[in-house]
Amino acid sequence: MATLDDLMFTRAPTARRPLLGLTVLVVEDSRFASEAIRLMCLRSGARLRRADSLENARRHLAIYRPNVILVDVGLPDGSGLSLLRALSQATPRIEVLLGMSGDEYANEVMAAGADGFVAKPVQSLLAFQSAILHNLPKERQPASPRAVSDETIRPNLVAYRDDMHHIAQVLNDTDEDGALDYVTQFLGGVARSAKDHDLDAAVENLVQLRRAGRNADAGVVALSQLVQTRIAAGGPI
Repeated sequence: MATLDDLMFTRAPTARRPLLGLTVLVVEDSRFASEAIRLMCLRSGARLRRADSLENARRHLAIYRPNVILVDVGLPDGSGLSLLRALSQATPRIEVLLGMSGDEYANEVMAAGADGFVAKPVQSLLAFQSAILHNLPKERQPASPRAVSDETIRPNLVAYRDDMHHIAQVLNDTDEDGALDYVTQFLGGVARSAKDHDLDAAVENLVQLRRAGRNADAGVVALSQLVQTRIAAGGPI
């Protein structure tokens, strides 16, 4: 027997909800970035699933087949480019493959076989919808002209605090170079998404210290202290 959820996601797209009927899988470790995409899917009519790592994405894909996949390039267990490359060569192919990053990875994403690149932070509802609709077949497009809305989506700061807790645990558990690569990539993206300029500057300072081959301990301590301050405050200051 069909459920209400089943009926909602077999309906044709409309001008107001142009992604109705689509299932989107976002492979993204940041709760803050994922929350923005969740809100965009909600406003657009799409159903959202989330995986926070390459391993979890593969588990999702073993169970169901989404229409659209958005893959962050920097993930805790490897590069999202490897997943995009594998999915672009798979048969049958996912309808829309998109890569995401807050850094300059557009060329690498397209070379991996993706249909498009989405720059982070993902905040524009219009840009999000257009990135998907541009790559969908004609029968998946809304039948009537789309009501264009360039609304800016701002996630709840609870998700930001969740990201701070996550990265604080990573910083406490290890000081290996590989882990610090992940910390700076992750925190830089979150800081830019939340417009946390002080945190972004601390991340950049640590990046520059490591790039110059200097002792980065002071940079790590300063970054850890800022993260703990954000946790205590419940968000950017």
